[in-house]
Amino acid sequence: MGKVNICVKWSYITVISLIAIACVLLLAATLFTHGYVHRDEKLDQAMAILHTLYIFSIINLILTIIGLYGACKEKKWALIVFAVGLILSSLFMLVNLIYGLAMQPKMVEEMKKQYLKMLPLNNASEIFVEIFKDTQMEYQCCGLDKGYLDWGYNISESCLCIQESTRPCVAAPKDSSLYEHRVDDQPIMVYEESCLPYLIAGMMSAMNIGFGINLAITSFWVLSVVLCIIILCQLYKKEDTPAVVYSQEAKAGNYTVLIHPAEDT
Repeated sequence: MGKVNICVKWSYITVISLIAIACVLLLAATLFTHGYVHRDEKLDQAMAILHTLYIFSIINLILTIIGLYGACKEKKWALIVFAVGLILSSLFMLVNLIYGLAMQPKMVEEMKKQYLKMLPLNNASEIFVEIFKDTQMEYQCCGLDKGYLDWGYNISESCLCIQESTRPCVAAPKDSSLYEHRVDDQPIMVYEESCLPYLIAGMMSAMNIGFGINLAITSFWVLSVVLCIIILCQLYKKEDTPAVVYSQEAKAGNYTVLIHPAEDT
C-alpha cells in the first residue's frame, strides 16, 4: 500500500469537515423551518421539499463521517463509499440546479398570479397589507398592477411621495380618502409606478443568488471527490522496492580478512 501525501490528506480532511458543518447547518435550518410551517396543511409542496432536505443533509453528514474515518485510518473501502456517495450527491444538486434554471420563467409567472390574486388590495388580508405597505415605501411604488387604482377609494398613505423620491409621482384623485381632511386644493402626489415589477425583480435576484450558492456548494462537493480519488490512487500505488544488485566480486569471494587468527604456539 502506497503512502498518502500529507498535504493532500489534510486538504481533504479540511474540505469534508466544512461539508459536515454545512450539512449540520442545513439540518438545523430544515428543523427550524419544519417547526414553523408544520401547522399549515396547505403547504404539501413545502413539506416534500423539507423531507428531501432531511434526507440530503443526513446522508451527506453520514458520508462525511465515513470519509473522515477513511482518511484518518487510510481505509480504502470507506474512501470508496464516500467518493461514490458524494458523486451521486453532486449529480443530484447539479440536476436540481438545471431544473431550477429551466423552471425560473414558470416560477415567475406563478408568482405574478399569486400576487394578482390579492387584488383589490382593500380586500386583502391585514397581514399582507401591512407587509405590502412597507414594500411600497421601500421601492417607492404604489399598488400591484395598476398603480394607486388597485387601492380603490382608500389609497394607502404609504403611496405618498416623499421629497427625496427618485420615482415618478402623479396627483392622486380628489375623490380618494387622501383628501378627506384636506382644506386647500393642493394636489397630493403618490407614486406612479406599480410594485409588481420590483417584487418580481427582487424575487429573480434572490433566485439567482440561490443558484450561485448552489453552484458553489456543488463545486465544493466535487473538490472533495477529486481529493478522495487522489488519496485512493496514492493508497493503491505500490511502493518501489530497491533492486538487489549482485557484484562479481561478491560471487568470487573477493574479500579481506579483517582479523587474522592467532598462530599456534
